[in-house]
Parts: sequence; C-alpha cells; structure tokens
Amino acid sequence: MRIGDAAAAAGTTPRALRLYEQRGLLPPPVRTASGQRVYGPAEVARVGLIRRLLALGLTIEDLRSRAHRLDLLTEDPPTACAASGGGPETFTPVVEHRLAVLDTEIARLTRLRDDLARHTATDEDPCTATDEDPCTGGGGSHVPPPVEIRPAAGTIRSDRRA
Repeated sequence: MRIGDAAAAAGTTPRALRLYEQRGLLPPPVRTASGQRVYGPAEVARVGLIRRLLALGLTIEDLRSRAHRLDLLTEDPPTACAASGGGPETFTPVVEHRLAVLDTEIARLTRLRDDLARHTATDEDPCTATDEDPCTGGGGSHVPPPVEIRPAAGTIRSDRRA
C-alpha cells in the first residue's frame, strides 16, 4: 500500500511515516519504479506500535535507541523482548530512564502547583508576595519596562517621505 493508505491504516499521517523513516524507527520502504514508498502489513503494525509507545510517554529518541528491537514487540504474543532478561539491549533501561524523567517532572510540577495554591489560599499576588519574586526574579513589579524598537542601521524605511 502507498504511504497515504499505510498512514491511515496506522492512524497517523504520511508526514509521520517519513519522520519515523528519517529517524531510523522504520526501515527504508520498498519503492515503486516511480519512487513512491510501498508499505506492507508488517510496517503498518510497526507504526502502530511506535504510536502506542509514544502515547505512553516514550520519545522518538528513546525508541531510536532500541529501533532494532521494535519488531520483537510486534510479535504475537510480544514475549521475546521480555524473555531476554532485562539486559542493556532490552527496553527496560529505556523505560526506567523515562519513568525517572517523568517522576522528576511530576515533582517539579507538584511543587509549582503547591506554591500557586498557597498564594491563592492566602489571596496573595504570586508576583509580589516575596523578595524572590517568581515573575521577575526579585521584588517589584512584574511588568517589564518598555523597550524601544528601532530599525537596524542601513534599513530602508517605507514611511519616509521624499
């Protein structure tokens, strides 16, 4: 099937298929005599898997580091990957790293939420509440000073009158 049909079957766009190919997540497809990409059911299944893994929070770079093992996860049942013992070539280290990144981001967002909720509960303006103003990096107004914008030297101005 051509790229548009394959993308539709996998629930994505032709642009995404080209990106996955460019980033090494999909092997270069077979091409017709006129140069059009042709995909089969295995490639469509792989794209579906890539989309599911991305939806779980993994990144393209995470998947790229294990692209050579993606086919193991498309097997039915996908036990070959887990059966290899969780070594450095499996997805286990990638998933553990992504979980650590997510935990760090959740902790940061939780602190941010708690700070904002504390200011809301006390009816404080979060931009004037402390000496270490989160809006300006110090005390004072959170409105930036006006900036004068001038044309660059040598620029032709269209509002000049002859």
